[in-house]
Amino acid sequence: MKAVVQRVTRASVTVGGEQISAIGRGICVLLGISLEDTQKELEHMVRKVLNLRVFEDEGGKHWSKSVMDKQYEVLCVSQFTLQCVLKGNKPDFHLAMPAEQAEGFYNSFLEQLRRAYRPELIKDGKFGAYMQVHIQNDGPVTIELESPAPGAATSDPKQLSKLEKQQQRKEKTRAKGPSESSKERAAPHKEDRSASSGAEGDVSSEREP
Repeated sequence: MKAVVQRVTRASVTVGGEQISAIGRGICVLLGISLEDTQKELEHMVRKVLNLRVFEDEGGKHWSKSVMDKQYEVLCVSQFTLQCVLKGNKPDFHLAMPAEQAEGFYNSFLEQLRRAYRPELIKDGKFGAYMQVHIQNDGPVTIELESPAPGAATSDPKQLSKLEKQQQRKEKTRAKGPSESSKERAAPHKEDRSASSGAEGDVSSEREP
């Protein structure tokens, strides 16, 4: 499952010249459902969309608050073209879930968003219709989200960071000469304590586009 999330000052959907849905400040979510998506991918994307920190806090600190924190609105639009694969210059959509299955899946996504948040703040377009989507991007801020591939080892950033640090320690040990290795064997606990006590800094950007 793929999603393009845009921070907006307002957004709306028009079908046949009639506006059917509109929001003010919040996020617009374009959602592409693939053939392989299951309930697990759906739940992952609901969590990510609602907890994505693209707003500033009361003190002006960027990337601090989610749409739920700010009590802003969400506009969702089904977007099968996100599952595009190019064949030369021609888009191919064979990876997208067929419409007859995708409609129920998309409705389940909306239902879970409404259960997890405030139902009156979740709006959507019209599934399968030819829509004009009007988006006033704020920033601009556009974030691409993708659910983990089935069978992926892990998508937990803390776990990935831990594995990377373990690998770095192994590489450092291999690179040391014999004399350094012997010193290390003589006092292993000192290095272990220093390696494990380093606090991870906040790497979130303060940059505002």
